[in-house]
Amino acid sequence: MSMSETQRSIFITGGASGIGRAVAVFFAERGWFVGIADIDQAGMAETMGMIRDGGATTHTLDVRDRAAWDAALAEFAKAAGDRIDVVFNNAGIGDGGPLVDQDEGELTRMLDINLKGVIFGAQASHPYLVKTAPGSVLLNTASLAGIIGAPGLAAYCATKWAVRGLTESLDAEWAADGIKVSALCPGFIDTPIIGKVSDASNQTAKETLIENGVEVSPVSIVPEVVWRAVHGDDLHYTVGKMAKRLRRMQRWMPGLVRKEMRKGGIGAEI
Repeated sequence: MSMSETQRSIFITGGASGIGRAVAVFFAERGWFVGIADIDQAGMAETMGMIRDGGATTHTLDVRDRAAWDAALAEFAKAAGDRIDVVFNNAGIGDGGPLVDQDEGELTRMLDINLKGVIFGAQASHPYLVKTAPGSVLLNTASLAGIIGAPGLAAYCATKWAVRGLTESLDAEWAADGIKVSALCPGFIDTPIIGKVSDASNQTAKETLIENGVEVSPVSIVPEVVWRAVHGDDLHYTVGKMAKRLRRMQRWMPGLVRKEMRKGGIGAEI
């Protein structure tokens, strides 16, 4: 399926489920042409089945593969009338537990997907976003874990703090090109990432969070924030009341946040 010459387009990684899927459907409903990228073929097909308006294409992409980024974006640009307005650098994974217990393979996979994948996406998308600037956008998914350093999430937090650092650097670096760069910082969102069962507790992360009184927000609240990020000019966009509250606390009461994290804090049981 191809788009009209005036239709705006968005390329979304991690589009087979969760936040990526919700954003793909939301933007398509508002007339955007959508590129759904993932390694999960079945999940992408399900996302495509939810799109009735706007139009969409699917692209097999392992974000750890730099050459695959070039191929996927070239393929999408061709379908999208040789224009890409937004790249939503969203693909990511989440693993937790004490850092000393995480093995090298687990850590390497998380670093490669959550950080290298985002950096590669930025590199590959720049030539396309320059063409549609001013007004083109690179939106990177960071996290509340990129604002608050929580116990049990050390490596995950490290990747998301890095994504925020990358975003702030590119906001300055690409300003002259007319490209907006922003970070999405969700709290705990009800997606497959928190649906995994922990070996230690025999519970899903979602069940553990709710049991400990932590807010888990529905994925349906995310697309409107992404829409604001695409059309706005802020650097960071929090998602959910808890993320907004903790970001404010980290700014104005860092000592209190540190005390709470040392007592166990959010995510300690994940």
